[in-house]
Amino acid sequence: MAHMPMEPEAFAEQVATLVRRLQPGYNIELTGPREMLVNGRRLDLENLYRMVLHEPDRGTEIVEHFLDQLFTGDALDMTDVPFEFAKPRIMPRIQPESIFEHLSRELVAHIPFVNDTVVVFVTDLPHMTVSITTEQVMRWGIDLDELERIARANLDEYAPEMEMQVIESKEGGKAVIVAEQDGYDAARLLMSNLFRELAPRLGGDFYVATPARDMFIALSCDPKPFLDRLAGRIEDDFKRMPYPISKDLFYVTRDGVAGAGVWPAGEQNGAEDAA
Repeated sequence: MAHMPMEPEAFAEQVATLVRRLQPGYNIELTGPREMLVNGRRLDLENLYRMVLHEPDRGTEIVEHFLDQLFTGDALDMTDVPFEFAKPRIMPRIQPESIFEHLSRELVAHIPFVNDTVVVFVTDLPHMTVSITTEQVMRWGIDLDELERIARANLDEYAPEMEMQVIESKEGGKAVIVAEQDGYDAARLLMSNLFRELAPRLGGDFYVATPARDMFIALSCDPKPFLDRLAGRIEDDFKRMPYPISKDLFYVTRDGVAGAGVWPAGEQNGAEDAA
């Protein structure tokens, strides 16, 4: 049996080819190295990719079984899923505003965030995540504020003990790196206990860089040479990593999260309103 390609873009293209073969009437559009739109619904291929990576010799078999289950069970049509089933599986993700170049802003359940980003919501299923639509929210009889509250609470419980790597730079700055690689690293910027957890390690208020979905780097607010050096690396990661989010820094205080640009607040862009 032929192997699935392991390069992310080629993997997604091969999955799209298999979907078109199984469902010739479906509208398929690749929107990232491991995600696609199927009839306008966002399908995240991250978990499927990891399954194949774990057993590459069974790659095509794993993908075909996944797609068979997906379409046989009508898993893409989550509109009628009961709220009580979905509630513990609702999770937030931070996305750039540019996602609305491919998706309808009116159809996607989301709230505005800072640094030209939005928070979207997904139903986290065992082998995939499916985006939540405004239609689903209406059917569930809740509003976006309640959806956000549920998603943040689930995020807090998802991995309450974060694996953190603390690094001290040659300039004297500190960085805390979270790399769970579970699809929610950047989303941890939304955790309710983030400031309480990291402020003692970073000397009070701090910055967070989320250049891509699977990257979270918290940074002390000084010294400036430390931040200047990191700014270039963050921009490079934003350009090269899958699922890019923002090259700008987020400013985290006890009162919330604000946009700060790539320089310390007040020196260039200034902080936006906290979210």
